Amino acid sequence: MRPTALAALIACLLAGTAQADVRLLTAATIHTGDPDAPAATALAWDTDTGRVLAVGDRQAMLTLYPLAALTDVGQATVIPGLIDAHAHLMFLGGTLMQADLTGATSTRDIVARLQRFAADNPEGWLLGSGWDQNRWPGKQFPTVADLDAAFPDRPVWLGRIDGHAGWGNSAALRAVARQPGQRGLKGSWQPAGGRIVRDAKGQPSGVFVDEAMSLVQAAIPAPSEAAREQMLARALDKAVSQGLTGVHDMGVSRADLAMMRRFADAGRLPLRIDAYADGNGDALADLCAQGAYQHAGGRLEMRGVKLFMDGALGSRGAALLADYSDDPHNRGLLVTSPDDFETAVRRADTCHVQVATHAIGDRGNRIALDTYQKVLGERRATDRRWRIEHAQVVALEDIPRFAQLGVIASMQPTHATSDMGWAQDRVGPERILGAYAWRRMLASGARLALGSDFPVEQVDPRLGLYAAVTRQDHAGQPPGGWQPDQRLTAAEALRGFTADAAWAGHDEAQVGRLQPGLRADFVVLDRDPLSVPPAALADLQVRSTWVDGAPVYEAAR
Repeated sequence: MRPTALAALIACLLAGTAQADVRLLTAATIHTGDPDAPAATALAWDTDTGRVLAVGDRQAMLTLYPLAALTDVGQATVIPGLIDAHAHLMFLGGTLMQADLTGATSTRDIVARLQRFAADNPEGWLLGSGWDQNRWPGKQFPTVADLDAAFPDRPVWLGRIDGHAGWGNSAALRAVARQPGQRGLKGSWQPAGGRIVRDAKGQPSGVFVDEAMSLVQAAIPAPSEAAREQMLARALDKAVSQGLTGVHDMGVSRADLAMMRRFADAGRLPLRIDAYADGNGDALADLCAQGAYQHAGGRLEMRGVKLFMDGALGSRGAALLADYSDDPHNRGLLVTSPDDFETAVRRADTCHVQVATHAIGDRGNRIALDTYQKVLGERRATDRRWRIEHAQVVALEDIPRFAQLGVIASMQPTHATSDMGWAQDRVGPERILGAYAWRRMLASGARLALGSDFPVEQVDPRLGLYAAVTRQDHAGQPPGGWQPDQRLTAAEALRGFTADAAWAGHDEAQVGRLQPGLRADFVVLDRDPLSVPPAALADLQVRSTWVDGAPVYEAAR
């Protein structure tokens, strides 16, 4: 063999060895999220590390990696893995094992759904979630009487769609009264941070708002560990089937994190979880004692804490600076007192823990911003990436403070389209200008991280993209969108669910874009979200979801 031929043979053998662990994917369009190289038609990654090696033109990449395993997805479009920046996995798993009341149009509809569910689940408490009185005639809170005729003896407890109110029947209230040390529910007293809705005689009507819910929840038997594992497994499967490769899980307990760690150890986490500790409790104490947690596999971490400032707008628990426009003398609820909130923020700051605070109303948001400013002081320009979750109703003069303090606005587009039918009734025509104000936030220089708050809203991030771009419901109403000046472009919305969500979790060196060195997390869609008409965004089909360069979900063909 001539020397030149031998050299060529050796080069090919060496190339084969080097490329044995390389996989190449080609597509009609690949949106990388990298501003310097936004579009490509081929993606290569190392199957051992799950990290991107190169992104570029199909022919050039085939030449560069001639022996790589090849997957061609044809005319499909590839985007970076979608990240939900605010969600609740265990809450979702629980709802998947309860009666689904989402979209129910009346209390009669609720009872009918419960009866069907009870037929297959005849034992124990009857649990459900997803009711929303704003969908019913009269839009009034329900009562025990609405449930008692159908369920006179079996305790029923039903969570409101936002998780900030619950509704029980008389049997549930009797179970509460039997709890050791429980004071009577009758009277005018109210628990701190919550509200028992009462009738004219002082009797509880059946609805418990925010912290008052714990009175009933304490009487419900805790699920077994096997049931909890099933809840998490179902939630994870649901999430990846919708194109999610990452979730910022807001409010994770010490026990929940331990279970997630077991899943990670066993290779049972199909996506990445950025877990945020559940308030100023055990999980935060662990962070303070041991430092930020990160699993060796790269799919589970905890470096932040989720705190609560107020309740929700739908149950009139969001803390407002002035009375509710449709409920005079009511300004909502502070779930945490300002002093206790500041104590928790200072503790997190001392422990170098990222702070994320639920704030819905304009008073809740102002207290959160004031406290952040007070605690950070002159350090507000440092890279803390503290967050306000929802930032739903913000006084117009407070919007610029997000950028000034380096605070991320973690917002959920589908909240706007779910609430638009009644939100202005709650806050009036002036305050509504600072509500769901994505464009005003961006224009002020604030960072947006987008999510769903599932299971308050549906898991599907495509619905978030659609809501962000159209500000319309699924029927295309209202024409032109609700407060259309606050719409986002498709590119801005996609960035909010990818690169900006990754940045909000301190993960931009790992995920959020498709570029060399980052994780090969991506989604294959049937069409291009940056090219289809806005009305088509909700109907994009997820063909497959990939994490670390391996498929974790593939649609049936």
